[in-house]
Amino acid sequence: MKALVLTAYGKLEHLDVPEPTLGAQDVLVQVAACGICGSDVHGMDGSTGRRIPPLIMGHEAAGTIREIGRDVSGWSAGDRVTFDSTISCGACWHCVRGESNLCDNRTVLGVSCDEYRRDGAYAEHVSVPQRILCRIPAAVGFAQAAMTEPLAVAVHAVRLARPEVGESAVVVGTGMIGLLILQVLRAAGCSPVIALDIDGAKRERARAMGAALALDPRSPGVAKQVLQGTDGRGADMAFEAVGVSASVQSAAGAVRRGGRVVLVGNLSANVDLPLQVIVTRQITVRGSCASQGEFAACLRMIGERRVDLDALISARAPLEEGAAWFGRLREPGAPLLKVILEPGAGKGRAS
Repeated sequence: MKALVLTAYGKLEHLDVPEPTLGAQDVLVQVAACGICGSDVHGMDGSTGRRIPPLIMGHEAAGTIREIGRDVSGWSAGDRVTFDSTISCGACWHCVRGESNLCDNRTVLGVSCDEYRRDGAYAEHVSVPQRILCRIPAAVGFAQAAMTEPLAVAVHAVRLARPEVGESAVVVGTGMIGLLILQVLRAAGCSPVIALDIDGAKRERARAMGAALALDPRSPGVAKQVLQGTDGRGADMAFEAVGVSASVQSAAGAVRRGGRVVLVGNLSANVDLPLQVIVTRQITVRGSCASQGEFAACLRMIGERRVDLDALISARAPLEEGAAWFGRLREPGAPLLKVILEPGAGKGRAS
């Protein structure tokens, strides 16, 4: 089969590779669409230590079952499916509690590190366990279904904050995950939802997606504007979707006394935490890791058009053009959001 292989740091090649092996409880999926994730763009240069070559990356995917393992039940060849990026064991203490994202033996599709190596879905076929599959509704296309994984990350983060209708929220960082969090908050009835980003184009995009205010966190007047937009108290909750010290501090500074902060971004291994602000204002801080069983709900949201994913897809392109699109995404200030790679597709096209 053909696959886009990270053969060396910074180098992607479209190559012939062996078909994936199929375990007794696995299914072989013919990949129709796979999104380029920011973690792959950042990880392919070796800086994260989680994309050690050679590796087939890709974990935001959807397609059609081609073959099933001998012990697979409830699934058949021809079924349209998407799947979680986290492959949990299903048997450890966390999995039994329903915390599959915290599995003691977790691996991640399209990731290789010191502990494990798992080829992903930038390929014509990928093998995944049946327990992480989710059926795609008829109203949802493959490109949309491939975005279930990042949407599930956003939904999981919002669920952790336990929002109530009418509560206010701030989203710090309006890249892909931040924009999805913004949409999920609005779908949950939160108002106002305020976006903070240092990039003017991203702020404009956040406004177009329903942000009541889109502000530059570096602006001297931003704290006052957030207060004015939240009845003088500060937001009920904030979501940090970058993972650097400045944005964590912006999130903590944007919430009211007794507010909640959910940390989603993890660009940096360590950040400076504004401890006195958090302690003296009794702010709850939670980390949010991947997703935890939200896929089915996300697919319903997509099918019911409660979130707009099409507006986030910048381009759809055949797999063989993948290296070129990675290059464009790596350019500073690239005006691209989600690029979907489609094995077997024709010439790349903007969406």
